[in-house]
Amino acid sequence: MNPAQADAVNTLKGPLLVLAGAGTGKTRVVTFRIANLIRHGTAPDRILAVTFTNKAAGEMKERVGELLGTAGKRAKKGQRRPQPTISTFHAHCVQILRQHATALGYPKKFSIYDRSDQESLARSILRDLRLPNTALKPADLLMMISNWKNESVHPDRAPFVATTDKEHLAAAGYRQYQQGLKSRGAMDFDDLLLQTEVLFDEHPQIRDEEAGKFDHILVDEYQDTNGSQYRITKHLSGKHRNLCVVGDDDQSIYAWRGADVTHILNFKNDWPDAKVVCLESNYRSCGAILEMANRLIQFNSTRHDKVLRPSRPDGMRPRIAQHKDETKEAASVVAEIKHLIDNQNVQPRDIAILFRTNEQPRLFETELRKADVPYVMLGSQSFFDRREVRDMVAYLKWLDQPDDEVSLLRVINTPARGISAKTVQTLLQHAVADGVPIWQVMQKQEVVSQLTPAAQRGVSDLQGIYQDVNRRVKNDTLADAFETLMTRTSYSDEINRLYDEPDDRQSRMASLGEVANAMSDFEDKNDSADLTGFLADIALSGKEMGSQKDKAAQQNAVWLLTLHAAKGLEFPVVYMVGMEEGLLPHSRSVKSGREEDIAEERRLCYVGITRAQEQLTLSMALTRRKWGKARPTIPSQFLYEVTGQAQNPNVYRKKAAAKL
Repeated sequence: MNPAQADAVNTLKGPLLVLAGAGTGKTRVVTFRIANLIRHGTAPDRILAVTFTNKAAGEMKERVGELLGTAGKRAKKGQRRPQPTISTFHAHCVQILRQHATALGYPKKFSIYDRSDQESLARSILRDLRLPNTALKPADLLMMISNWKNESVHPDRAPFVATTDKEHLAAAGYRQYQQGLKSRGAMDFDDLLLQTEVLFDEHPQIRDEEAGKFDHILVDEYQDTNGSQYRITKHLSGKHRNLCVVGDDDQSIYAWRGADVTHILNFKNDWPDAKVVCLESNYRSCGAILEMANRLIQFNSTRHDKVLRPSRPDGMRPRIAQHKDETKEAASVVAEIKHLIDNQNVQPRDIAILFRTNEQPRLFETELRKADVPYVMLGSQSFFDRREVRDMVAYLKWLDQPDDEVSLLRVINTPARGISAKTVQTLLQHAVADGVPIWQVMQKQEVVSQLTPAAQRGVSDLQGIYQDVNRRVKNDTLADAFETLMTRTSYSDEINRLYDEPDDRQSRMASLGEVANAMSDFEDKNDSADLTGFLADIALSGKEMGSQKDKAAQQNAVWLLTLHAAKGLEFPVVYMVGMEEGLLPHSRSVKSGREEDIAEERRLCYVGITRAQEQLTLSMALTRRKWGKARPTIPSQFLYEVTGQAQNPNVYRKKAAAKL
């Protein structure tokens, strides 16, 4: 370790802020510090480390295990050796809520709704409110609710913070949405944080109990914390004050999902006695690239004062390339990539094309196909979004939490079992009238006996499935229970009915086989694995792109990805395309006129630049089509900043692009 890294690793008491610039060995510092705490007498299970993705948590666990000599050693059940708790924020909050959710009026086995479940609930609420789809769409309602939850705004406060007509409509929907979740024994992803915060605020004894489990807290990527995460961290570390946070304010790029850069900027205000360690030695990029990155980020006025220092030679200077239009830009970039692969022995996987918006990659895909260059684009359909997987996961959610109406209604007649839409409506009317979940209505003989014979058989079939599969869940492995579920539902027959092509059928069945594999893998990694835990695990992993990145890394293909998705990755060769006002910085930030919005876009540009190890090209089009017409562009103000021409950016932005 270099001196700064060693200083952070060897500071074992009190609040500590580690400002870790891009490529400065942040993960190394975090893992070495955990191992050092244990070597100096801290019990492993008295340490909590939280980060933002399952992938990052998994890597941290593995590296700590290697440092402590416990990697690959697995104790038998009942003899589990103490380990540090290394988890995502959301996963740790799930563990807290599993213990204490009943204090908030939720069942211990609450469901975690994914996006599809949320949209189903939102649609039913908008129907109840008699709001036409044009007035407020389910996606709009969910976006506003998520924003409110990230700001810790509860349903009773939403009407007072709403400013537009749409927000006032959404505030009415928010109250019913939250009541709908609770009546179904469910939380959404944002609730995992918000309800933990509520739990700690309303039940101090539970807060003290959870805080008392640890003597040291480490928070990775602290610049990405939202308000709830910030307050939960303070609750857990307030007494012992052994809080170490690691992050980089210059890489805070998630304000749109609630991240607040002021948490890392104001750490010394919250903890006046905090020690601050700056990691500035960059081991990723050549000196010329870092010179450009440092020059750019200094235009942000509110930041910690630090500079990335290269440990590698200056190398090739970054280029700025200008093209006639967006078609020429794509053709030229791909031609260069083709040349690198064919003539300079550069592997496709070592090249990335980074863009600001999801609309930009279309032309690059076309050119890559023409040139027969393999590529992979992040953001394609998630494994857990496939229809057949969603169906079977809905079955599992209902089996684990029978009051979960959204899941039950998805599978109540899938595959067809004689329960028609009219029958479902009848059952729902009874549920509303009695104030109980629909599954409880389906247990009432006086109700079921009034249904058609086919519907009665369907209800009986579901009852049998519930009993048979839950019996296997209790007595056998999760994979065995899933096999019973597949058999009892005859779901393979449903696939054969829906899909004519043999390859399609085989692909769909293979997807379901992967669900069984995921269950087995979960059981292998968890001594006390159960269905509730598995469902929580896939709900949490479905919110991140880690698995997509892993899959992409296994292919020898050029990467196409957004600047946001590129964070945490590095490539020998990087093309940042569309360097124009309105794209980067994005038009929303330009129009807002707010300095903090442009500062976030500048940080995003900085993240893109610091992904490059050896070669970096910033490209732009002099004209770009909008609604079919070619219109002149304005070069990104960031191009003037990185080239040292931005003493007065407003003047330079009006000059011809050729002057760059």
